[in-house]
Order: sequence, then structure tokens, then C-alpha cells
Amino acid sequence: MRDWASWALDTAVARGATYADVRLLDARSRNLSTKNGTVGTVSESESLGLGIRVIADGAWGFAATDQLTREQISETAARAVAIARASARVKKKDVVLAPEQKITAVWKTPIEKDPFDVPLDALVDLLLRADQEMRRVAGVTLAEGSMAFARQEQLFLSTQGSEIRQTRLSSGAGLVATSFAEGEIQKCSYPNSFGGQHACAGYELIEGLQLVENAGRIAEEAVALHQAEQCPQGRRTIILGSSQLALQIHESIGHPIELDRVLGTEANFAGMSFLTLDQLGQLKYGSDIVNVVADARLEHGPGLGTFGYDDEGVPAQCIDIIKDGRFVGYLSSRETAPVIGLPRSGGTMRAESWNRIPLIRMTNVSLLPGTWSLDALLADTDDALYFETNRSWSIDDRRYHFQFGTEIAWEIKAGKKTRMLKNPSYSGITTEFWNSCDAICGRRHWTLWGTPNCGKGQPMQTMGTGHGAAPARFRNVLVGVAYAQ
Repeated sequence: MRDWASWALDTAVARGATYADVRLLDARSRNLSTKNGTVGTVSESESLGLGIRVIADGAWGFAATDQLTREQISETAARAVAIARASARVKKKDVVLAPEQKITAVWKTPIEKDPFDVPLDALVDLLLRADQEMRRVAGVTLAEGSMAFARQEQLFLSTQGSEIRQTRLSSGAGLVATSFAEGEIQKCSYPNSFGGQHACAGYELIEGLQLVENAGRIAEEAVALHQAEQCPQGRRTIILGSSQLALQIHESIGHPIELDRVLGTEANFAGMSFLTLDQLGQLKYGSDIVNVVADARLEHGPGLGTFGYDDEGVPAQCIDIIKDGRFVGYLSSRETAPVIGLPRSGGTMRAESWNRIPLIRMTNVSLLPGTWSLDALLADTDDALYFETNRSWSIDDRRYHFQFGTEIAWEIKAGKKTRMLKNPSYSGITTEFWNSCDAICGRRHWTLWGTPNCGKGQPMQTMGTGHGAAPARFRNVLVGVAYAQ
């Protein structure tokens, strides 16, 4: 593999590139699903290829190939340089990269059990047993389960002399129980919606989810929602469960802090950002207790945004995004960091595959835990709503006005969760919402959730991100308008 990467670098330099890096990626994935007692999907795929990124005449060029012969690799590198020179004809200014050290390293996701060593029969059997438990509940119309595993082995070489070998492995699984009755659909997901929980971990993650043990409970809740009262409308105090808060972080903090969106160099998918450069260090993003970091380091947790080095060879870092409520940091790359005066990239450049150019992507963008226990927070709260598990979301192309719906909510009266509510929703303005946060639960209630399906770029790239959150309370939020009867 090293010879292939070296051939690409040598050709790029010989053709006049002033900088080049090569990513040689060997990827494998396995996906399974079940539906109403039958196997829906069992698929495996493998991919091996090389992508080369160059700077020539002050502009970027990129090309990729899965034909790994010396002749084809050299042609691909030459094509990348030709693309850079063509791009240079319309450049506004030369590309300038923040300095980075030469790195020689090997990094692997730490796992206990390799999911690719688990027999397919055992994986399918687990999903079918959970499926059976959901369908035991009268009124369940559709029972679904899924699992997904991925391994990426990558070699990164650059003309700066870096040589980084990195192996990332992820696992995930989830269940959905759906009930259709009297023209209405209700559903409940476990442990989260949109495919469940995903992390950079081995099969031990799946075992810890206890899918079979939780299947009956979510089925019962899905059926019970038909008899629940409609979520009320008006201004209310709300508490968001940690998985719903994770998506809130993703949409209203994670995307707007991507510096390429801010600078307008990436706006094709989901728009730009309200976080203009003049707001850095000035904007009161949230209340004083709101502290958010972007942390790709393993010590933050095994999130889908955890790695050793990004796809520019920059080490994983912890970056302050919001500190004591103040907006203090962006997600940056080697190219964008100098634009705002940073001495170094934040290490957030990642690509979906060998045939895609790296983009600024969220790592683990997490709300740091507070001090409350959940019992104490509930006891301190009266006449409020507790929202759990995302059902829908909508946010404008600058990430400022939003509306979210969840699968289920609970009324809080006299410090206790009481009646179930159906069709809950809430909406707001990003900065007003985060400034209304007045309580965050502590580390015991904090979970690093995985979002496996974040889209960005054109052609679109799908990337996994992580978001740590504990239940938190927000005051004076508009609720109940999305599904009003």
C-alpha cells in the first residue's frame, strides 16, 4: 500500500505540485435489517481506492482511482495537478495552509469484540428475537430492527513527510415499533431514532444495548400513544432528553460552526451560517452554564467523531466552541484556520471515502455536563414537558430558526413525570433557545450519541458525528405547533 501512495506523491511533485497528500483507503461494511419477523437486508460491501489532493499554481486539485496499477496511479496524480492548474485560472487568491508537524503514527479504534467475527446467523437471530418481542404487543403494525458495522483502514502520506496508518471501526443498532390506528401513525424507537445508537466501538456496544429486553417497552409505548392527549400549545418550560438534545446540538450548533459554511466556500447542501466572523468572541450564544466543545480525542468517548488524525494528518483535538455561554470557536481546516488568525487547524477535515475530497465535518460536538441529578431536576420543575426521541426536524439554511418534533413527551407536574403526550413539538430561535437553558444534568446522565447520517457537500458525503448531552431544562419555549389538530 505504501508503494501505491508513494507513486502518487512522486508523480504529483514531478508535475509541479507544491503540496500533495494521498489517502489510500480499504473499507468494509456490513448492514442487516429485519421487518415483521422476516429478514429485510443482509449486505456486505468492500471498497479499496486512492485519492490524491494537490496544490499547484496556488489552487487545489483532486483526483481518485480504484485501479491500483502504477500507470493508473500516476495518471490520477497527473490529473489532480492538471485540475489544480485549471482551477488556478479563476482563483481569487493562493491557497495558504496553516503549518503542521510531520507525523509518523499508527492509531486504532480500541474494541473488545470485532463485529465482523460474529456469525451472521447470530446477528440475525438477535434482531428477530427483538422483533418478536415487539410484535407480542397487540396493536403493533410494524416491527423493525437494524444493525450496521464499518471498518476503514487508511494510509495517509504527504509531501511534508507524514505517514499515518489509521483503523476506525464503528458499530450500531436500533429498533422501531410502529402502530397504525384510526388514521394515525405513532412510533417509538430504541435507543434513539434514525438507526439507534452508533459509536466507534465493537460488538460489545450491541450487547450493551439489550435490544430484546427493551423491545416490548417501546412497543407498548407506541400503542399507548394513540390514547394519549395531544401535546398542548403555548409557551412552556421544557426538558429535553439527552438523545433529543444531541440532535438539537447537531443542527443548531454543529452545522453553523463549520468554518467553510461561514466563509461561503461550502453552501451546496443545507446552506451557510448565521455565525459571521464578527461574532467570534462576542456573541452570547447561550446562558452562562452552556459549555460546548468539539472533541475528537478518544478520552472524550468512543463517538462517531472520534479518531487519531483527520484526513489532513492533523491530530485529534479538543476545541472550545461555547465557553460560559460565549461563542469562542469554529471547526477549521489547514486552509481556513489562517483566515481567522488561528495558528493551527482544528483537525476537523474528513472524507466519506477515498473518492471524495475532505471537508470540514463535525467531530464530537458535545454539551458538557452540568451538576443536576435527573431526579433533582424533575423535583425542581413544575408544569413542564419532557421531550424524548426525535421524530422530525426543520431548520433554516443559516441554522437560526428551527422546529423539532419528538416521538413522545411527558407532562411534569409537582416535580414528577405524569401523563404521556402525543405529537409533541417545539420551535425557536437558536440563540434565544440556548440562552433559556437554566439547568443541565450531570455526568451520570450524559451520553455520547452517534449520528451516522450527516450529509454535506456536492456530491453529497455522509459522515458519522458524535454529540454528548445530558437532559437539560429550557424556559419559555414555544411548544405544540407542528402537529396541532
